[in-house]
Amino acid sequence: VAHYIPFRAIRAGKQLSDSKGASAAISTEAAILCVKRAMHGFIGPKDIFRNPEAIFRLNEKTKGESPFDIVLSNSGDDFAVMGMHFKLGLYEHQSAGAIDAILNLIYKNNFIQKGKHDNIEKIKIIAYEPAFGIIGDPAKKTPSTRQSADHSMVYIISTLLSKAIHGSAGLKDSCKDYNEVWKKMILTPEDYGAKALWDETTRALMNKITFEHGGPEYDKRYPDGIPTSVQITLKSGETLDSGLVMYPPGHARNTAADLKGILHNKFRVLGSLALEQAELEQFITRLENLENLSGAEIQNLYNCNIKYAAKSIDE
Repeated sequence: VAHYIPFRAIRAGKQLSDSKGASAAISTEAAILCVKRAMHGFIGPKDIFRNPEAIFRLNEKTKGESPFDIVLSNSGDDFAVMGMHFKLGLYEHQSAGAIDAILNLIYKNNFIQKGKHDNIEKIKIIAYEPAFGIIGDPAKKTPSTRQSADHSMVYIISTLLSKAIHGSAGLKDSCKDYNEVWKKMILTPEDYGAKALWDETTRALMNKITFEHGGPEYDKRYPDGIPTSVQITLKSGETLDSGLVMYPPGHARNTAADLKGILHNKFRVLGSLALEQAELEQFITRLENLENLSGAEIQNLYNCNIKYAAKSIDE
């Protein structure tokens, strides 16, 4: 029911379900089913945008007109999809500003100590609504499932710090530029598995984080950007401040990051979990060449030989 009635039920509560991660796919499945029914003559309700009982008008009453303009087109280049954002790893989109802030602080400051977190006194994250309400929900402060962990700001940021602490070299020394930082520090399914979820360093760092709502000054900057700032106070008394992050890599307004390069890395890292290397490279090549594929090739785009793991990373 939650997926067919698009409110926030699938993302509310203390521990989220499997269906949260598949919500886009389930909604798409429902849409395709409706299209197929319509093609076979199944008739639905008329004028769903102006109907007084339509979901579009529940929160904005009108005098019969649609609550928003509907623009239809078959040409031009000003499409809504061009303003969409990309996730450059596995994380809740609202956390992207904090991720950018923490990676920048790690990259530009030599404060990470291998295997130790004692030099970090506290971490303060400030963000806007709805980020604060969604991934700052107190119910997600100590997640125990992967579905809730990837919707927990404190877990996501603690995991990134933990990855850096457990790493063999500083990011400044091992990465030629900031784009490489995003590639090296990509969050994967393993970062939300049972071992990572209960990592002692991650849990200790989570207890050092406070997450605050930035109020009107932050809220007014959304949705133009995703305003976020992070401050790390060290035991020495020094405070590292990210400043205000508005357009992190992956955001539609970000022009500094090598988006194609970071996305290609994401495809290779995540794709390698399911496909052999040779087939993976062919698979990625097809996906990056959609405009030149025939209808038949598009129809078979996702045909592949998935390799299954012998054991779940959640065990």
